[in-house]
Amino acid sequence: MPPINKQLIAQMIEWRHQIHRFPECGFELQKTADFIAEHLQSFGIEVVRGIGQIGLVGILRNGESQASIGFRADMDALYIQELNHFDHRSQHEGKMHACGHDGHCSMLLGAACHLAQHRNFNGTIYFIFQPDEEHGKGAQAMIDDGLFERFQIDAVYGLHNLPGLPAGSFSVRPGSLMASESSFEIIIQGTGGHAALPHMSTDPLVVGAQVILALQTIVSRNLNTIHESAVVSATEFITNGTVNVIPSQVTIKGDCRCFTEDSLVKIEASMERIVNGICQASGVDYKFQFVNTFYPTVNSVNETQYAIQAAEKVLGQENVNGNCEPFTISEDFSSMLRVKNGCYALLGNGIEVIGGCALHNPEYDFNDSILEKGAQYWVQLACDRLD
Repeated sequence: MPPINKQLIAQMIEWRHQIHRFPECGFELQKTADFIAEHLQSFGIEVVRGIGQIGLVGILRNGESQASIGFRADMDALYIQELNHFDHRSQHEGKMHACGHDGHCSMLLGAACHLAQHRNFNGTIYFIFQPDEEHGKGAQAMIDDGLFERFQIDAVYGLHNLPGLPAGSFSVRPGSLMASESSFEIIIQGTGGHAALPHMSTDPLVVGAQVILALQTIVSRNLNTIHESAVVSATEFITNGTVNVIPSQVTIKGDCRCFTEDSLVKIEASMERIVNGICQASGVDYKFQFVNTFYPTVNSVNETQYAIQAAEKVLGQENVNGNCEPFTISEDFSSMLRVKNGCYALLGNGIEVIGGCALHNPEYDFNDSILEKGAQYWVQLACDRLD
């Protein structure tokens, strides 16, 4: 398999900087989608647009095999004001590529270009460019719009950069790689009153305090702590009281993370049971809302092994961790893995000044030195699986 040449590497850097300069968010990705579609078409790749509103799929066929594979990159940026001063910094006020999706798109474009030129595979490759990963809605939007019915994709793969891992290193694991993310809101309605006369009130503040403490028993007393890691965090405690006024209403908000959908169901049920019991015992009313935004990212075993083998060929065995620790961060590629076998992996962005700044930070930037490695991984995986 011929390596990616220097000219294409330079083009990937140029593409990455162009996308970084003009970030777009959510589903408002018209210029980004146009840019990607035009380049795919220039490579001779068929493009289908408007999937999940603004998502697109490039289709590259070669040979007679019915086998296929799907590679996904996310296109959206974040609502963050960039603080960098390099030439390719964001030109859109209040928006920046602070998660490296500009790099993900460029790596996949590079792989598409290389594979279209050499066509050393037998089957069909689907290049999936997805909107709105950051809000957890883009993958499901493409699925709901028939992504896996309109395109017969045997397995789907994703790749994300990660600062804190050495540049070009590769981390993955079978099973749960990343956690779910769910938010909750509990509104407790009591009877407010004068702070000097608490016996004439039904104090929702005291009830809310009991609820917050009881929520901490969910992980320790309702889940199997050996097999079911989870985090339940109350992060906001809002009242309509003041210094001498007992509030009539308390709102508790927070965040939950876990690694299986079974744990997710248990957490939601336990939370509502706790809230209901304490509020009933205290004689107050409540409203409870539990919203899941991201499912756990669960890799299938065989596809993870294929990803490891491809990564080892490209990066070397010493740079591939095939059984890394799970991460409590979340990813909406999880929605694709719920309906299709596949694998999501992490590519080190660096640990020093270049590439080491955390994701979602106003001073973050994707490390251009890993573009070649990411693109070569996609090429290797395609050729291995469509041999």
